[in-house]
Amino acid sequence: MAVPKQKVSKQRRNKRVASSWTITTPTLVECSNCHELKASHQVCKSCGYYDGKQVVDLEKNKKETE
Repeated sequence: MAVPKQKVSKQRRNKRVASSWTITTPTLVECSNCHELKASHQVCKSCGYYDGKQVVDLEKNKKETE
């Protein structure tokens, strides 16, 4: 049976475990309608289009909130 020769300190163990916790930047793609950056597979916040089709009418939403 394999037995470690020395104790692994908490700091050394935590450094090894923490190396896999890297923060990645969100993937942004260009909107095909207005050419602004948007999150992938999301409706564009500036124009309301998704996959080349208008899904959300932003003009209508502005009128309702006023």
